[in-house]
Amino acid sequence: MPPFRLRQLDHVVLRVRDLAAMQAFYCDVLGCRVERRQDELGLVQLRAGASLIDLVGVDGKLGRQGGAAPGAEGHNVDHVCLSVEGYDEAAIRAHLEAHGACVGETGLRYGAEGEGPSLYLYDPQGNMVELKGPAISPPADGSAGT
Repeated sequence: MPPFRLRQLDHVVLRVRDLAAMQAFYCDVLGCRVERRQDELGLVQLRAGASLIDLVGVDGKLGRQGGAAPGAEGHNVDHVCLSVEGYDEAAIRAHLEAHGACVGETGLRYGAEGEGPSLYLYDPQGNMVELKGPAISPPADGSAGT
């Protein structure tokens, strides 16, 4: 066993082609806020509840180290899941569509807190984002709330 216990997702880093468009999407559509910028590195850190979503421009100092930009042939991540309070599928879908977001499938899916409702959508670069509602059944290992 490791000498530590994992608690939660701290941050996700997305390499992006258009930093401004991605910042607008994550802030205006999903409700993140800019917490910190490091323009010399091409990095914008967005607060997403208790976690961060870091956006790294592929043309910045950090982004150039990662190789080719994400595109049609591949992405840097499969998806990012954001746990949300006040999950109302119809209201969420209406909000996303009003902002021109590409909304995908909905359904019951398993996550860190157990199985519950979720909705997939896509950011301006085609990265899949999952909005996850509250669990309706606990996690398999009974660790909900620990």
